[in-house]
Amino acid sequence: MTKLDESDIIKIFQKKLGNKNFVSEDVEIFKLSKSKVIAKTDTLVESTDIPPKMKLSDAARKSIVACVSDFAAKGIRPQYGIISVNFPSDISRSKIEDAANGFRKACKEFGISILGGDTNEGREIVFNVCLFGSSDGIIPRRGSKNKDLIFTTGPFGYTAAGLDILLHKKSGKRDFVKKAVQSVLHPKPPMSFGIRNKRYFSSAMDSSDGLSTTLNEMAKQSKKKFVITNSLHKKDLETHAKMQKLNIDNLVFHGGEEYEFVFTINPKHKQTVLKNARLLKTPIIEIGYVTAGKGVVLQRNNKEIILKDAGWKHFR
Repeated sequence: MTKLDESDIIKIFQKKLGNKNFVSEDVEIFKLSKSKVIAKTDTLVESTDIPPKMKLSDAARKSIVACVSDFAAKGIRPQYGIISVNFPSDISRSKIEDAANGFRKACKEFGISILGGDTNEGREIVFNVCLFGSSDGIIPRRGSKNKDLIFTTGPFGYTAAGLDILLHKKSGKRDFVKKAVQSVLHPKPPMSFGIRNKRYFSSAMDSSDGLSTTLNEMAKQSKKKFVITNSLHKKDLETHAKMQKLNIDNLVFHGGEEYEFVFTINPKHKQTVLKNARLLKTPIIEIGYVTAGKGVVLQRNNKEIILKDAGWKHFR
């Protein structure tokens, strides 16, 4: 029997539910009376999404962050949410309170009101979060034009290194280990930056499934070629990768879990976006440009290297 991957499963559901013209986006949009509602749902599962040393409060917060990050990439502020939780029957009161504290912290941090939800019993902890907002429109994944500049919030690679440290008990320089692990346990999506610069972005997408996935999806939907000319990592990541004999491109492009976003802009908006980044203290990196063609390439030593989509996919 042929094994199905995540995209195969999604296509089956789209076909059965009559979604023939479905275009993949970070959030969903529907009209309710005269208002456009923006919605996003995400699921966090204990066995696949909660690494060692992550407190349940951090896991609960991260389940909110996963949705907030998608809103941020679309330039939308989430306002309301519904939370469903699944707990084993023997879970302690202190752990449930820990999870509730994590949800409360995230909602206060991002200004979200929780309307209600559902509670269930099962073999492992599962958090499902659905957030809602409203807007006349979003920044699409498609929309980039020839000569647009490509930026990311960032830098990239710390979360992949942090997960490697947590899962395999790796060592490293103390400051780096702390920074990398913290990036996994307490990600901070740049929501205010996305909202403030919405009018200047021609396209944007959340990077949580991996930078290679994000870049390829945006290039595909825009029917353009993305040329990456600049480095997306800092020196300390490079040093750690050499010490641990890790492939730095895997850390930067394929690790995922960053909860940053990639965006394209017309060059005329560059100075405005840079100014807003400074005001909001949001690190951004100009990484390349958009041109005619297809796919994503890394420009190195006067050569173009194809960057394949090797980010995170369930069932792979």
